Amino acid sequence: MTRKRNHIDLGILTAVLVLMVIGLGVVYSASSTWAWERYGESSKLLEVHAAKVLIGILAIFIFMHIDYKWYRRITKPALIAGVIALCVTLLFGGEMKGAVRALSIGGFSLQPSEFAKYALVFHLAALVVAKRETIRDFKKGFVPLMVWIGVVAGLVFLQPNFSNGAMIAMTGFILVFTGRVRWSHMGLVIACGAVVGFLVLAAAPYRLERIKSFLLTGELNYQLRQGIIAFGNGGILGLGPGQTRQSDFFLPESYGDFVYSVIGEEYGLIGSLIVMFLFLVIMLRGLKTAKYAPDEFGRLLAVGITSCITLYALVNAGVTLGLLPTTGLPMPFVSYGGSAMLVSSVAVGVLLNISSHTDLHPRVNGTPGVPPMEPKGTAVGAVYS
Repeated sequence: MTRKRNHIDLGILTAVLVLMVIGLGVVYSASSTWAWERYGESSKLLEVHAAKVLIGILAIFIFMHIDYKWYRRITKPALIAGVIALCVTLLFGGEMKGAVRALSIGGFSLQPSEFAKYALVFHLAALVVAKRETIRDFKKGFVPLMVWIGVVAGLVFLQPNFSNGAMIAMTGFILVFTGRVRWSHMGLVIACGAVVGFLVLAAAPYRLERIKSFLLTGELNYQLRQGIIAFGNGGILGLGPGQTRQSDFFLPESYGDFVYSVIGEEYGLIGSLIVMFLFLVIMLRGLKTAKYAPDEFGRLLAVGITSCITLYALVNAGVTLGLLPTTGLPMPFVSYGGSAMLVSSVAVGVLLNISSHTDLHPRVNGTPGVPPMEPKGTAVGAVYS
């Protein structure tokens, strides 16, 4: 009899691929005027982004075939490499959006924070499993987890990149909480984090003023005001593909952090809701994969990857809609960018591999008219004959 592994979760794969395709069209619309002005070629950024999307798709299909259990061996070295890269970035990195975020290697610009955040997710998942007997002990179980979160988030804060550092810390807290640490320990860290966050904001008055203005007066900065105008232009059905007006030098970062505003302008409320629905699919299917993962490492890894993708999408949408203070976070798989696209694609590949080890998507061989055989257990890599 033939033995085959289960299918991957096609819902997650389809949602990610559709988001990538949507991103191609929107990035072209949002960047064409600017690219023509700078390069004399309206499709310049589209060509670059399309190459990154193709590499991302290739990464998904490669990593979905690598057994996720293998990563437990390399999580610590990978995270140490990420921390070293963040330190090197602080010393020698190039400025991007007012912060030292990128390293230039052979003409390519890389953001180590994108790699480090997922390296942290992988190592926290492995560490929680390794410390399952002492996870509720403050000194032996809880503190080591917090140290790693603090190191990675702290180095990103120093760039300075407050929003990304806060998101990395939040993702880490979600994963650690899923690992069943004590509520009292989490409450203590959150309280301390709130104090540290306030001190960080106080050390950078422009950030504090931005938040105060947002909370107390509701005043919109120029970029956010232009983004809101884009949503208003789009209405219910949108202006149509390629018909964006705000991208003609009105809306800064229209193909990056504010790409969701262009979606709202061209595709209207309906298109905006479709994009959010696709991220909802990723979230629900990712959490279901975590629920039925055959081991604790797979469960935690699925929770971490799913949380990271959906949190960034929700915050990006919230910022462009004026529901949250303006930050510099991209929308996964849609915004223009290389490091985020590649690393997120690798993470999705790993999530799909975890889904193939559950019994949610059985691959069954059988003869017409003959009932298929039941799955042989729920162990890792359960097979069907």
